[in-house]
Amino acid sequence: MNTTELAWFKSSYSTNEGGECLEIATTPTTIHIRDSKNPADATPTLTVTPTTWTAFLRTVR
Repeated sequence: MNTTELAWFKSSYSTNEGGECLEIATTPTTIHIRDSKNPADATPTLTVTPTTWTAFLRTVR
């Protein structure tokens, strides 16, 4: 999937001041992660499975 076609979003805790945020886009089979400082630049992105993303969130919370 072309990453420009995805619906990207940031955390509700994110502000426009720091520029140190991640943006996330989801599909049924993948989670895409990118740096919010370069939204027009489709690369680089990380792509993980929903299972991996859930395990990551459990670890960092």
